[in-house]
Amino acid sequence: MDKKDRLDMKLLTIALAGLMSLPAIANAATIDPPCDAYPQAKQARCIVIWKELNKEDGAAISQFGLDQLQRREEGKINAQQHLSENMAFIKQSTEKRLARLKERMAKE
Repeated sequence: MDKKDRLDMKLLTIALAGLMSLPAIANAATIDPPCDAYPQAKQARCIVIWKELNKEDGAAISQFGLDQLQRREEGKINAQQHLSENMAFIKQSTEKRLARLKERMAKE
């Protein structure tokens, strides 16, 4: 893997981390999924909980990205595997956060 490929992978990892954190920095004036599914009276609380969940998972998400980058640089995975594993991780981690959000909102 040459220098350009490593730079591309670093940028991809940063971009994916940024995309995964978008819900955490959503503007409270605009109710985005998943909080738009709740009644208006509960949406503000939902947003707070969703941000907390994203913050809680931030370190694990970052570590996954760094581990992926290292595996890619070492030649253990190719670009297609990298993307596939990233997409699977994003889906799985989002589903887990949604389940935790649902649990916490049920307690409210």
